[in-house]
Amino acid sequence: MNVTTKVTKDNVGELLRSLQELARRDVLVGVTEERSDRDDPEAGTLGNASLAYIHEHGSPVQNIPARPFLEPGIQAAKERVAGMFEKAAQAALDGKEAAAVQALDKAGLIAQNTVRARITSGPFAPLAQATLAARRRRGRTGTKPLIDTGQLRNSITYVVREK
Repeated sequence: MNVTTKVTKDNVGELLRSLQELARRDVLVGVTEERSDRDDPEAGTLGNASLAYIHEHGSPVQNIPARPFLEPGIQAAKERVAGMFEKAAQAALDGKEAAAVQALDKAGLIAQNTVRARITSGPFAPLAQATLAARRRRGRTGTKPLIDTGQLRNSITYVVREK
């Protein structure tokens, strides 16, 4: 039995270019340099990125317990993000570079929103009485850890960038 194959259009070059373009991109979630500054002069010299690190890992020296939100937030979004990565790969295989990048953007947005929701909902170690008293002195009544002004939560974002 003889089988004959006829190639009417060779898309291999375009397919490879599209896959290479996708492979050159990262989706990063956290506090970008542009979002690290704080509007509150009482916050001191620490930016949102530093505060995020301290809260994520804790600071025994400052008696701040770890209140992880970034890694657990990413873990909670893992399946949905993986689905978007699959869509990105399929779009790249179909030669649809713009759709692949759009799927990466959706993956970043899903992860960003899941991390922000984690900051809002916790669960976290409760605030110390001294922290609650300091908040009251500044006219704040909230008792949720990680949420005083909302600046840290709002600084969580994503970027799709070239490696």
